[in-house]
Amino acid sequence: MKPKHDTVCVVGLGYVGLPTAAILASRGFDVLGVDVNAETVALVNQGKVHIVEPDLDILVNGAVARGKLKAATRPAPAGAFIIAVPTPFVDDHKPDLSYLKEAAKSIAGVLEKGDLVIIESTLPVGTTEALCAWLAKARPDLRFPHQAGSEADVQVAHSPERVLPGRVLMELAQNDRVIGGVSPLCAERAEGLYRRFVNGECLITTACTAELVKLAENSYRDVNIAFANELSLVCDRLGLNVWDVADLANRHPRVDILKPGPGVGGHCVAVDPWFIIDSAPGETPLMRAARAVNDAKPAHVAARILAAAAEFPAPRIACLGLSYKADIDDLRESPAVEIVRILATQGKGDILVVEPHVRHLPECLETLDRVTAVDLDRALEAADVVVLLVDHKPFKAVAPERLEGKTVIDTRGLWR
Repeated sequence: MKPKHDTVCVVGLGYVGLPTAAILASRGFDVLGVDVNAETVALVNQGKVHIVEPDLDILVNGAVARGKLKAATRPAPAGAFIIAVPTPFVDDHKPDLSYLKEAAKSIAGVLEKGDLVIIESTLPVGTTEALCAWLAKARPDLRFPHQAGSEADVQVAHSPERVLPGRVLMELAQNDRVIGGVSPLCAERAEGLYRRFVNGECLITTACTAELVKLAENSYRDVNIAFANELSLVCDRLGLNVWDVADLANRHPRVDILKPGPGVGGHCVAVDPWFIIDSAPGETPLMRAARAVNDAKPAHVAARILAAAAEFPAPRIACLGLSYKADIDDLRESPAVEIVRILATQGKGDILVVEPHVRHLPECLETLDRVTAVDLDRALEAADVVVLLVDHKPFKAVAPERLEGKTVIDTRGLWR
């Protein structure tokens, strides 16, 4: 029988949880992946995946075929539990911890003395210790590290994911890992698990520090992207090419301007700064300003598109890409989706959407009139205005002559 410490229960089979479960299974662990979506569970048990990520389908299929990975809608006893559920925000930019609370509730009943609980979800500072309190309330028969320190029955740690969609499997193994324990023993136990599959350095700290590290990483990127996006607004006003300006400025040895775009999307960079702002509103005017710049960019891009479309009596606008970054299917917080939504609500023409990585338009667009999902050839043939919103590989291969006679708005600098 497999030792219990070689069994792992991964709660949440999304863009981080499923790759993590597959990696663990490939390294010899017996893994149970848990998700509330029964369709996701069924797909995984068939050795299939529901998300676009290079090589993930191969890894999952192999792990399921060998009996190392199974999926279910409820947790089961295990030596370690990894929680990788969403932590979005609600309408007023307050952190929404409801998914995390449900995950804690789901594992509480199967926890046993000696178990390890790790949260990989991005968290507001102090949430890992809050989770200890939630578990302690549900299981008064067990001692947790916020109460008993190194004498706790269950160890709890936070190790935030730091992976880039499209490179998740490689970066799960190669990136350095920040591991924050509620107690030093918690961090030590978590480090022992990660060393089984992480080739990068394991960096030990406290749970609160690890929480803020992840938020700081993404907020740093958000602020720097905001500078690039604001620079693009200046260039639009002055009639200059922002890509030329940034490229030449970056020839300075101490300047590294990031690439502007149609906004900022994804579950991390567009969300995490609000967790810091919520914790310290009086100390974060720069982060709040960056969020305002990046959140306003889709409306600016939409206004440019509408101005271009006004030159045609019955404009047909091709919008290339919906995901928040290239070569993935993740639409969360995507500025491209928001731009298409704005265009559709203005009713200024027919909108032809090309997104090679999704089968159906998202619900917020599917119900709108005059928005149609088409393939790339049809879009380029029919369009008066061509808008590049995401730099997917198929769009990079578009020959310049296919854009002749059309108004082109390139938000990614791909065709400049």
